[in-house]
Amino acid sequence: MLLTYIAELADEPLALEPDDHPLEWETNTWWLSAEVEDRRSLTVAEVVTAFERTALLLRARVAGLGHAGPATFYVWHDDRAGQLRCSTGSVGPEELPFGGAYVPVDDLAPIVAEFLADDEPGVTRLTDAPGALDGEDAPDREEPQNPPFPVWFRSVTASG
Repeated sequence: MLLTYIAELADEPLALEPDDHPLEWETNTWWLSAEVEDRRSLTVAEVVTAFERTALLLRARVAGLGHAGPATFYVWHDDRAGQLRCSTGSVGPEELPFGGAYVPVDDLAPIVAEFLADDEPGVTRLTDAPGALDGEDAPDREEPQNPPFPVWFRSVTASG
């Protein structure tokens, strides 16, 4: 099923509005899940190939729309939700609309491998970090800083 969903992304509604990134995010962002059994039956190469094919189809659509500016298709693993997420925006890979730090990468395989290996998607575990369970008041603790996460991207600009 996951491969079918990835293929269908190329036919979903597509908004490329450089002056309205919230509209792009709402229209062009997808959340992809798979049952553990499905994850075990897929290979990293199959999923990567499906996303590469979708990027090529999106490039053709963007060209057909006559969009002249940058356009980027990008994929990341939301480990807290246990999902692969992807979007298309009228920005370059260094300007993706994330609230936190991310690292644009050219290799999708490690992202897909992490997703496929997640046997308990959406499960966040408490750690035995100091203060995690000892009754300290939350205001006295520093907010944990999330490390930058990898985001695979492909330019889908007609010339790119």
